[in-house]
Amino acid sequence: MTDEVETLADLDATDERGVSADLVRAYLNGIGRTRLLTAVEEVTLSKRIEAGLYAEEKLPAAAADMAPLLHIIAAEGKAAKNHLLEANLRLVVSIAKRYTGRGMAFLDLIQEGNLGLIRAVEKFDYTKGYKFSTYATWWIRQAITRAMADQARTIRIPVHMVEQVNRMVRSRRDLAATLGREPSIAEIAKAMDVPEFQVIELISYDREPVSLDQAVGEDGESALGDFVAAVDPNQPGEAVGQGELRSEVEIVLATLSERESAVIRLRFGLDDGRQRTLDEVGREFGLSRERIRQIEKVTMLKLRDPERASRLEAYAV
Repeated sequence: MTDEVETLADLDATDERGVSADLVRAYLNGIGRTRLLTAVEEVTLSKRIEAGLYAEEKLPAAAADMAPLLHIIAAEGKAAKNHLLEANLRLVVSIAKRYTGRGMAFLDLIQEGNLGLIRAVEKFDYTKGYKFSTYATWWIRQAITRAMADQARTIRIPVHMVEQVNRMVRSRRDLAATLGREPSIAEIAKAMDVPEFQVIELISYDREPVSLDQAVGEDGESALGDFVAAVDPNQPGEAVGQGELRSEVEIVLATLSERESAVIRLRFGLDDGRQRTLDEVGREFGLSRERIRQIEKVTMLKLRDPERASRLEAYAV
C-alpha cells in the first residue's frame, strides 16, 4: 500500500475553518506510528475479524464450557478490526487531501473518510484476492463526497420539507448499509411507506443540479447527454427542474453495476462537481487508464439503451 500513500510531510495542511494546523500535524504524527500492512497481514487480520464475528453470533446460545473460548475469539476479532483500521488511516488522509480547498475543513474530510474506512473493513472479502486499500478507496471517497454534497447543497429546501428530506436521507443510507449498494427509488419508497414520486421529489431537494451536456475529462470525448437529446433552457414550456432531472439520472445510474456507476460519477463529477481524468479514475480503482476508458465506453453504450434513455426523454426537446 506504500505506493498509494503519501508521506506525512506531504499531507500536512491548514484547516480551512481556522483550526490550528498543529492539530492536523498532531493527528498525522499519531497515525504515522502504526506500521503499514503487507497483503498477507491484511488477509490474516480479515480472517480474525471473520472468526470474531462468527464467535459473537454464537455466544448467546453457546454452552457454558465454550463461552470463554468464544469470548477470546470475539475479542481477538475486535482487536484485528482496530488494527486494520489504524493501519489504513493514512490512506484516508491521502484521499481526503484531494478534496481540500472546497469549503470543508481538512479534519472534517478525514473524519468522514474514516467512516468510509470503517464500512470498508466491515464489507471487505479477503477471498476475492484484491488489496484492501484498493477496495477501501471507493468507500472512503464515497463517504467524503457525500459529506461534501450535504454541506455544499445550494438548493434551498422549504421549511416544511426539511424533516421529510432528512428522513429520506436516513432511510437511503440505512438501506445502502444493509444492501451494500445504492438503493433504488422503489426500495426507498417501501422503507418510508410513501409513493415513489414522493421519494423522487425529496431526492430532488437533496441533490445538486447537474447538466447533462457537460464534457468529460481531459479529452472531452463523451457527455452524459449523449444518450438523450440536448435540453433546451430557452423553451420554458418544456423545461423541467434540474432537481428532478438529477433524480432521474440517479435512477438510471442505479441500473448499472456498482463499478460502472462509480466510474460515471467520477468522470462527470456527479457527486462533488469535479470531473476526473481517466488517469485519476484509474488510480481510484487500481486500474489502467485504458481499462477505465473501456469501462466508460461500455457503460455509455448501456446508457443509450432505449429502456434507460426513455427515463430522460421527457427532459429533452
